[in-house]
Amino acid sequence: MAILLFLVVLPGTASADGFDELYSARTIVTGQGEKNRETGFRDCLDHVLVRVSGNQRLTHRPEMKALRERAGTFVRSFSYRDRLAGRPIHDEQGTYDRPHDLTCLYDPMIIDELLTSLGSRPWRDARPSLAVFLDVQRGDSLYSVSPDDPRDAAMRESFALGAEPMAMRVSFPSSADVDAWAAGPGAPELARAAKAAGAELALVGKLIWSDADLGWTGTWRLAAAGKEEYVWTVRGVNFDEAFRVAVRGAAQILSGNGSP
Repeated sequence: MAILLFLVVLPGTASADGFDELYSARTIVTGQGEKNRETGFRDCLDHVLVRVSGNQRLTHRPEMKALRERAGTFVRSFSYRDRLAGRPIHDEQGTYDRPHDLTCLYDPMIIDELLTSLGSRPWRDARPSLAVFLDVQRGDSLYSVSPDDPRDAAMRESFALGAEPMAMRVSFPSSADVDAWAAGPGAPELARAAKAAGAELALVGKLIWSDADLGWTGTWRLAAAGKEEYVWTVRGVNFDEAFRVAVRGAAQILSGNGSP
């Protein structure tokens, strides 16, 4: 740990190389104290293993318990960003109580070896961009999320934030592209609409508010080239979690790790 303390990277000094970005992870911690840092290291280890492999099931492996206990030893360098930067400290709040983004960078060789020990492998293929065809229904209101309607800004931002931990990108098709697909709802039309939206693959979703579940029910469909169509569902969650489930499921499929 003493060695790690000398390796702290100041904000903005991390390499911009895409490989470094892939072998990195971020989590939120309360302050910069050692106890919270160790918790953050454990979270970041989970995140980076899933990010690099695309396999969301890795964190449930029994071997992870022992790896988390020494999570800090796998970190090459780390940095903090104060999430309340520019805001004055409250009367009863010290700097150690403020929320921070903790970013950890890892040596690719070390992470790859950990993946091998878990029976997995790195997903080195280029991450395909996804065009999200998303219908939202709440009561009598039904609409498709568009790339420019202010009404949809929160959902667009949330989906992008949900894609970042998996090193993936999402975009939303225009109303014209959605209508063109709806007029002939087949795989070729969907592929053309996704390409028109500047993406490589189409992720089709339906988000329905459920009073009974006190949350959203999200159903997702993805058909990658040469693969069957996969369908997965999540229930009773906020839309942030529904979108995270969507991206993790897509990554699970595209990385060759099976169904979500």
